[in-house]
Amino acid sequence: METRTHLHKIRERRGLSAAALAKLAGVTRQTIYAIEAGDYVPNTTVALQLAKTLEVRVEELFSLDAGFPSPPKPVPVDFITPARGGQPVQLCRVGNRMIGVSTAPQHMMFPAADAIVVGSGKAQTFPGEIEDPKRLLIAGCDPGISLLSQHLDLVIAPSTSQRALEWLKQGKVHVAGTHLRDSSTGHYNLPVVKQLFPRGTVKVVTFAIWEQGLVTRMGSPIRRVEDLAGKAVRIVNREKGAGSRAVLDQHLLAAGISSTQLNRYDRIAAGHLPAAQAVSHGEADCCIATRSAARAFGLHFIPLVTERYDLVIHHQYANLPAIEALLDLLNRSSFRHKLELLAGYDTAHTGEVLIG
Repeated sequence: METRTHLHKIRERRGLSAAALAKLAGVTRQTIYAIEAGDYVPNTTVALQLAKTLEVRVEELFSLDAGFPSPPKPVPVDFITPARGGQPVQLCRVGNRMIGVSTAPQHMMFPAADAIVVGSGKAQTFPGEIEDPKRLLIAGCDPGISLLSQHLDLVIAPSTSQRALEWLKQGKVHVAGTHLRDSSTGHYNLPVVKQLFPRGTVKVVTFAIWEQGLVTRMGSPIRRVEDLAGKAVRIVNREKGAGSRAVLDQHLLAAGISSTQLNRYDRIAAGHLPAAQAVSHGEADCCIATRSAARAFGLHFIPLVTERYDLVIHHQYANLPAIEALLDLLNRSSFRHKLELLAGYDTAHTGEVLIG
């Protein structure tokens, strides 16, 4: 609610200059100008003195504007996830760019949002919202990353490991999460990171060790990858560039099974939790996901591989206070314990710097 002033109109109606009114009221001429411009709201004593001098009531000099303040002007935004007009988005500044990540409603709740999409490359922020310089934008597919948001101000952009690394390279995120295995060496993440980023430009820190495997409903006859062949078993896959899809393809190849032999191989779920949810709702019989995703929906889990999930941070952001807070959190025993209990992760190497 804003204060409106009618001082200028009343002063002129009385035929007084600003200097004359200031002298009569015992204030400076600059004070009169500031009040009339709306830059200064006087205290009670000054307001009463002005009213007495002009022979009006205080309510005639000043009034409260009960209307809503004008909304801020739309801001240019680089949307890294699909966003339609009217859709809520979260915003985060990465370098000199404002990045937008679309959000979806949760069960019985509106999503967390900072703005509404109003056009191609533009978003309308909410009145009173202040940009937080301590906010971080993390891209990746690990459900465990959401536990970080209980301690840090984060925007999480769901994505495949490959896309997260590409966004980091393009300067669109602060941190990229990855669990990509190099087929020639069997090593995780470091080979692809060294391919994408010049030496000395990124920091790589281990988030956790996890398991990926077959996720089915309790009592399912599915026990191994070979059981997926045929039209009787409906699967839900992950998008190209996802580590889970690579795991499935590697095990199909080892078993001598073509992807064409699988029912719904081309049906995609964008993330471990959405894939496990499809199985939980009976929309699919099996998916490849983490043990944590199976746990979240009370599903049966058959391990196939143990993987390392790393966080890749560009050096230009490494000294941000928010990044320092993130690294500190990874080294806290209380946070590691939460990862172990809620997600079933191995945190023996959590916080370990692999590339400095």
